[in-house]
Amino acid sequence: MKKTVLAVLAVFVAWSALDFVIHGLILGKTYQETAAIWRPMAEMKMGLIHVVTLISAAVFVGLYARFVSDKSVKTAVGFGFLFGIGAGISMGYGTYAVLPMPYHIALVWFLGTLVESVVGGWIMGMILPKSGPA
Repeated sequence: MKKTVLAVLAVFVAWSALDFVIHGLILGKTYQETAAIWRPMAEMKMGLIHVVTLISAAVFVGLYARFVSDKSVKTAVGFGFLFGIGAGISMGYGTYAVLPMPYHIALVWFLGTLVESVVGGWIMGMILPKSGPA
């Protein structure tokens, strides 16, 4: 259980740092140029964003810990890749379908989510116990 909690916290920290790079550095200027479609910074729910990221990390690690029997770094990275495609397509292109945002944002959201999930998988695979020989 301790390693699972550690994995959740490590994935949360990594995802939070990558979110800063993706949304602050890579997309920051684009967000400023499209300010009319976003909440003003003063109205952003940053606490909620952190809670959502923590819950997402817990679900990510929990799904892997509970339902994947062949645990290894390779398996965890593969899990992260598939998770990233599913979450990224929904976040990036699902949002693009209903919100008047530039395509560039959808693409970066998709690829950013994919990268975050693969990195999260690698971290999780390094922390959680590996499966023994079958």
